Amino acid sequence: MAHSYTPGLRVARQTRIVKERRLPLRGDVLVQIGDLAAARQVVARTELPGNVHPLNCCGQLGILPADIETALLLKPGSPVAKDQEIACASSFFGLFKSRVHSPIVGTLESASPVTGQLILREPPIPVEVSAYIDGTVSQVFPGEGIEIECRGAFIQGIFGIGGERHGTIRMMVASPDRPLDAADITGDVAGMILVGGRRVTLEGFRKAVEKGAVAVVAGGFLNNDLKRLLGYEQGVAITGHEEVGATLILTEGFGDIAMAARTFGLLKENEGRGASVSGATQIRAGVIRPEVIIPIETAVSGDGEAKESGGLDIDDVIRVIRQPWFGRIGRVTGLPAELQLLESGAKVRVLEADLGDGERIILPRANVELIEE
Repeated sequence: MAHSYTPGLRVARQTRIVKERRLPLRGDVLVQIGDLAAARQVVARTELPGNVHPLNCCGQLGILPADIETALLLKPGSPVAKDQEIACASSFFGLFKSRVHSPIVGTLESASPVTGQLILREPPIPVEVSAYIDGTVSQVFPGEGIEIECRGAFIQGIFGIGGERHGTIRMMVASPDRPLDAADITGDVAGMILVGGRRVTLEGFRKAVEKGAVAVVAGGFLNNDLKRLLGYEQGVAITGHEEVGATLILTEGFGDIAMAARTFGLLKENEGRGASVSGATQIRAGVIRPEVIIPIETAVSGDGEAKESGGLDIDDVIRVIRQPWFGRIGRVTGLPAELQLLESGAKVRVLEADLGDGERIILPRANVELIEE
């Protein structure tokens, strides 16, 4: 059967989820293979070197670079406090003294008899990597990090902002076509992942942040609201580092779009469960999608991996990503092998799909994305 590439949008009720958690540079791994780890648990730790501060010591003291070692009051490698005297030199037969003080808290790293400069370094910056999901450590990369896995529900979105967070799922609307506004956010929502239906309004998102929610998942969001929220126009670079108070995940895209009933139903089934979310999105090479992960079994056997995306089969669930059926969910009913001529004059592979209620359409395979079950 002929296949064409289809970007896979996974919405799975239960699948094996595997995540790598790596440090930016070598450090210490704090867990072992087979350990159960909680989402917020630190599994690896390292330290980034602190910022360097060069100091023109000889220039301030009025001495030659070759004399810098005799002027030092501390040895290289010694800790220093802010405003601590670190070098001193006398002039006019000892009548006058010039002194150099440290501008930072840190370490005197080196002194150069060639340039006459001191190199001061700020304290190292601790970096910790959490498990991100509740799961089992399946592999350890010595000095680098771990692989962790679990079995659970997995939902990918179209676009997101904000980093990794963990919270409890709470449904805020009764149906997938209901918008999420500020008036809908009631009660104590601190530490929760709020689920809307149709788009979330800017006022609704801001109220969720104000009340301590960790994330909002909704069908859509207006592009103008995103610009107002961020204070700038979002480009094509990877997202996930925005400081907006909570993570925002759009399951359908920009605009006033209802959440797919299947996605809404899956989230509703898991209301009250803990989940991990990430808004990181990259739409160019090396696609990264925002995600909601709901662990159900933290100890897994390693089988049951979901099928790899890349081809279409009969009965696959797809989402249309071009007009005039943009955003509609359907099921593949036919995959003609021969190329078909479009109105534009191009010959392409097409598929036949049932959009429900007996509505059947024919459209190019490039106009859909696969929703993995």
